[in-house]
Amino acid sequence: MADIDAGTLLFAAIFTNNILLTNFLGLCPFLSISREVRSSLGLGVAVVFVMTCTAVINYLVYYYVLVPLHLDHFRYIVFIIIIASFVQLVEISVERFFPALYFVLGIFLPLITVNCAILGASLFLIIREYTLIQSIAYGAGSGIGWMLAIIAVGSIREKLQKTARLPKGLEGPAITLFITGIMALAFMAFSGMIQIQ
Repeated sequence: MADIDAGTLLFAAIFTNNILLTNFLGLCPFLSISREVRSSLGLGVAVVFVMTCTAVINYLVYYYVLVPLHLDHFRYIVFIIIIASFVQLVEISVERFFPALYFVLGIFLPLITVNCAILGASLFLIIREYTLIQSIAYGAGSGIGWMLAIIAVGSIREKLQKTARLPKGLEGPAITLFITGIMALAFMAFSGMIQIQ
């Protein structure tokens, strides 16, 4: 996969192969937090940061520790430990420096640990054999794509809460899934531009 330019890979990870809208990874925190723009933005920024950093760390650990020691079959466990540790660091930092954001996100910050989009991005970059620069671009692009999706849905849901009267069966996760499906169809318009299989 060394022939893909890092900028192209970044663009593709954001739009044509959006990790949430094409692979449907990371739906749990997406459904929980996307009620308003403020909390969606806060969680989205945290996911971008965590996904970019853990993609780099997991790449380095995989290629410079696990592969040379012939322990690459432990990658799932090691990746999860790295992600959980890094999320704990982010949670402590947000609580210390941004208490208002920590109060808004509350219990959902630890959900980043089990956000399968973060683990999925790390596994995709290993499976697709990206270089370190490509891994940085893919991790950042996947995080930005996830953040754009949650902010868009958060703004739509916030607007619907203020202006629309939805039937009881469409409130909460149901309307979120409808909106997400429509957004996924819209993002399919980009699918012919760049493929990163």
